[in-house]
Amino acid sequence: MNDQVLDTFDTAQLIPDFNAPQLPSERPDHATLHAAEHNTRHWTSRESGPLTPGSDAHRRETCRMFRETFNPYRPSVLEWPKLEPEALKRIVELPIWDIAVQTEGKARLRMAAYAATIDDPDMRAALALNAWEENRHKEVLSRMVQAYGIALASEPPYEFPKDAEWAYLVTGYSECVDSFFAFGLFEVAKRSGLFPPELIDTFEPVMQEECRHILLFANWVAWHRTRLSWWRRVLFELKVVRVWMFLGWERIGLARSMDAEGNEQEHDNNFTVNGAQSVSDVDLSVPDLMRLCLAENDRRFAGYDTRLLRPETMPKLVRFALRFMRKKPSTQSS
Repeated sequence: MNDQVLDTFDTAQLIPDFNAPQLPSERPDHATLHAAEHNTRHWTSRESGPLTPGSDAHRRETCRMFRETFNPYRPSVLEWPKLEPEALKRIVELPIWDIAVQTEGKARLRMAAYAATIDDPDMRAALALNAWEENRHKEVLSRMVQAYGIALASEPPYEFPKDAEWAYLVTGYSECVDSFFAFGLFEVAKRSGLFPPELIDTFEPVMQEECRHILLFANWVAWHRTRLSWWRRVLFELKVVRVWMFLGWERIGLARSMDAEGNEQEHDNNFTVNGAQSVSDVDLSVPDLMRLCLAENDRRFAGYDTRLLRPETMPKLVRFALRFMRKKPSTQSS
């Protein structure tokens, strides 16, 4: 299937033993929504003792966390609030919609392709559900841009990855980077008051779902490493280094891709780093934004069992960078 182009696909096409979750046909009541929101943010293992990376307990509880924190919202019953002209203009002009839809499209295929290669049924099922949720994110975005009349470039064909592990690593580490900054930007947008609370609430489950995704990824990496022989471990670590180099290069300037008609499209891969001015009227300094990203990252992970590993690269890099950044001095009238 390596050279196959898949514009649309069902996760079960690649993973025959995957059972798609059952979703409600109507919008749940407030109490049900509140319970689901709480459930997806809080989880503690019943296992006693440490969850040593690579152990059966670690693998089992990682997969159980992902399964038991599933949020059964249905994109087709999400309510898109009517926006005031200024808020609508801000939404429409955000330079992220093409790359957001296409990123979710690539992620669902890459995750499903890699999940199909995993021999452990628990981990295969967890990554298959992750792929299914990425497809749901794509549907949420597609319905939103339709509701608000946002024009998108036609989607390029989605090609089955030649190296499924490489594609999954690129997707997983990319989500760790983008989610870290997206958590902070989402809070900036929430505090700005420029967008209706209903719109913020509609996207909140998607944001927390990204937190679950990178929590699963961080623990998969640790589990996967321990299963490798020493020489395969060396090759894997070299591949991880190459992935980080690729992601660094990808975020220099604009990414370019071809749409379905063969037209070149430019995308800003750095919006999650420098997009605060697009979602707020407040002049937020880089150090303040970084501190907010750290706080939101900690807040979103706080409800999960502390024995599970968290993505650490971006928080560590940002904390290190903040040591060399001066806080913007406050202006006082004399």
